[in-house]
Amino acid sequence: MGSTPFHRLALVLPPLFLTVYLLASFPRPPTVPIIHTSLAHLPSSSPSWNVFPEDLYSGGAYANLPLGRVRYWLIGPEHGRRIVLIHGLSIPAIVWKDVAPVLASRGYRVLLYDLYGRGYSDAPQVTYDTTLHTTQLALLMQHVKWDNAFIVGLSMGGGIATAFSAHFPHLVNGKVALIASAGIIESSDISRTSKFMSTPLVQTVSALPPFQHYMRLLANTSKSSEFCETNPIQEIVRLQTAHLPHYNAAVASSLRDGPIRGLHFAFQSLARSSNQVLLIHGTSDKTVPYKYASKIQSLVPQADLVTISDGGHDLTVTHASEVNALLLHFLADDYHKPRG
Repeated sequence: MGSTPFHRLALVLPPLFLTVYLLASFPRPPTVPIIHTSLAHLPSSSPSWNVFPEDLYSGGAYANLPLGRVRYWLIGPEHGRRIVLIHGLSIPAIVWKDVAPVLASRGYRVLLYDLYGRGYSDAPQVTYDTTLHTTQLALLMQHVKWDNAFIVGLSMGGGIATAFSAHFPHLVNGKVALIASAGIIESSDISRTSKFMSTPLVQTVSALPPFQHYMRLLANTSKSSEFCETNPIQEIVRLQTAHLPHYNAAVASSLRDGPIRGLHFAFQSLARSSNQVLLIHGTSDKTVPYKYASKIQSLVPQADLVTISDGGHDLTVTHASEVNALLLHFLADDYHKPRG
C-alpha cells in the first residue's frame, strides 16, 4: 500500500517542529528610540536664533514626553476660550506669527507647539505616522491640563486636526477649522521630486556626515545682516534642512506615512460628530490643490467652505488678515455661517 500525502506529512512535521523548537530564540528586548536634537541645541551663533527665536511667543516652555521634549507656547488670557494651532509639514510654529497674537488679543487662550522633528521639538527616530502626531497633541494637552479646546490645523496640520478629532473626540470642544488642509491628497498630486527626496535611499544619503556638512556650509554662507531681507518662513525651512540631523527624515516619513493621505475615515468620523467645521482654501494653492476643499466638503457635508481667491498655500502668512477675521467669526458663540 503506497504512502498518502497525509502519511508523508506526518513523517515530515515532527522533525520540522523539533528543529524549529531547538533553533527558536526570543526577539531582542525593545529598545528606546533614538532622540535627535532640535533648534534648541544649536550654538548661539546659529542664524536660526535670529530667524525663529525660541521666545518668538511669550509663555514658552518644554514638555518632556515619552518621545522627546516638545516646545510649546501658551499665550492670551489664562481663562480665555482655548484654541490649539497645529502647523504643517515643514514649517514650525513660526507660521502662526501673524495669527496667534491676534487671537490672543481677542481674549483666546492659544496653545502653539512644534511638531516632532520640527523647530524646537525633539525628533524621535520613529515612523512619523498619523498616530504619532495625534498622540503628541493629546499628551501635550494633558501636560498643560486642558480638558478640551477648539482645534485649528494648517496643511498637514489640518490632517492632524481631523485625525485628532477622530482619535480623541472628547478633547475637541465643538469647533474644527482646517486651513489649506491635507489628509486625502492623492499620490498623483505629490510631485515626483518630493517622492524621490522622501525615498529611504535618498534619506540614507542625506544623513551621511559629508552631505550634512555640505548643507551646513551652504546655510552658513548667509550673513546675519541679510535676514531682514529674507523671508523667515523660507529661511527656517532651509536652516532646519541644514542643521537638524533628523529633520529631513521626519518630513520624508510624514510625507510617506503621515497625515497627508488616506484620512478619509477621519473626515467621515468628523462628519458624524456634532462639531462645527470651517474650511479655508485658496484657489491658487499648488501644494494642496483647491479641488481638495470640495472633496473634503463632500466627506464632511456640514463643513462651511470659504474660498480665498488667488490665495496660495501659506494663507496664514500671505492672507493673515482674512484668516484672522474668518477664525474670529467662526470661533464666536453666535457663529452660524461663513462671512463673505
